[in-house]
Amino acid sequence: MKILKGINRASVAATVSLTAGAVLAGSAFASTAQAAAPPTPTITAKGGFVMNNGTAKTLYGKAADTRRSTGSTTKIMTAKVVLSQKNLNLDSKVTIQKAYSDYIVKNTASSARLIVGDKVTVRQLLYGLMLPSGCDAAYALADKFGTGTTRAARVKSFIGKMNASAKSLGLKNTRFDSFDGIGSGSNYSTPRDLTKIASSAMKNSTFRAIVKTKSTKQKVTTKSGGYRYMSWTNTNAMLGSYTGMIGVKTGSGPTAKYCLVFAATRNGKTVIGTVLTSTSATTRTADAKKLLDYGFKK
Repeated sequence: MKILKGINRASVAATVSLTAGAVLAGSAFASTAQAAAPPTPTITAKGGFVMNNGTAKTLYGKAADTRRSTGSTTKIMTAKVVLSQKNLNLDSKVTIQKAYSDYIVKNTASSARLIVGDKVTVRQLLYGLMLPSGCDAAYALADKFGTGTTRAARVKSFIGKMNASAKSLGLKNTRFDSFDGIGSGSNYSTPRDLTKIASSAMKNSTFRAIVKTKSTKQKVTTKSGGYRYMSWTNTNAMLGSYTGMIGVKTGSGPTAKYCLVFAATRNGKTVIGTVLTSTSATTRTADAKKLLDYGFKK
């Protein structure tokens, strides 16, 4: 009996020793895993969201579902609606109306510098919309692709299509009251919703080609039948300065402050996200860079 008791005590001691060792080893592994996780970034923007574009997995969120003014990032949906039209002919021409340039002057809005009477293709209008953030190009597209007997009716119809598209994506915190972000106070979205809109838009090859373009020179037909060249530069400063950057759109405004929807691809992984209400063009870029760096490490 004494021998058996001794064996049992030894076994218990060995078991305790092994268990303690396993716990210590487990703790060491846990510490290593925790140490390997990238630190969560701090951004200036009031709202931010990042996801893996391939899996739709959320990688980061800050007030991700808080509704905010979106400025010209609204134009992502403008382009998406145009590109989703049935039997779309990107080479069909639109005659630039005085109403478009008057709108720019009235609102002191960003412009593609379209000239009244020129005939510009739908594809060119999309470049003018997304690169220099032309509100005149946005107006021309809304007028072209809305339905109705008056310009006002066509614009209202087009904005309706923008809202219908948001609804089809299941977005509950997005509403558009304008084709360009210059609304009447009821134009809003969230970092999460805008990211989803951009992710959907990026499935279109024409959209992808446009938003990754740093600058372009387009030949348009003049009123007299001649031609002129329009040169547009992308307002997205991260193109060419951040490795793998592929888009998508800047935005700004009195209420929106500075916004950016961004996407980049590295080693086959695409990270896409949004920052809303940052303090300057410089800080929105810095915010986006931090979130992309973080996203690629996750």
